[in-house]
Amino acid sequence: MSLSLINHIRKHIELNDDEIKVLNTFIISVTLKINEQITQFAIDNWWITDYFSFIDNKPSEYYIQAVERTEIQSINANSFEEIVKKIPQMERYFRINMQRALAASQLRVKYMFELSKEEFYTQFCISFPEFVQRVPQYMIASYLGLTPEYVSELRKKRL
Repeated sequence: MSLSLINHIRKHIELNDDEIKVLNTFIISVTLKINEQITQFAIDNWWITDYFSFIDNKPSEYYIQAVERTEIQSINANSFEEIVKKIPQMERYFRINMQRALAASQLRVKYMFELSKEEFYTQFCISFPEFVQRVPQYMIASYLGLTPEYVSELRKKRL
């Protein structure tokens, strides 16, 4: 398990060295190469999952693909249950992250329906300025439900 992940967890809950060793027995590291990701983005230290797959313990219909060389940490449903049994405060950590993910998803849907396409793109750029610089424009367009050409026009307007 990466030091970055340990530090991120410790921002939300206290963990001692023995508890970190327990986590290390359940969390799997995977390295991804560059590829496309359209339905959901995860910024550094974010958790993403297909919750239906996770809850039902069935294979996901989604794939995780990386925009840049990426190391991910993975936990399956059985390991998750073991972690929260052995380190109860981890349940709080995951709840906090799930709440943030749900809130972000709800805000995205709200913006999709309430804002114009231009306002939606602008809000995304304001909310995640470093992210917009790291991710190819066509992927942001796809994520926002816009054409790459339209995003190109909006980007030129912003400059």
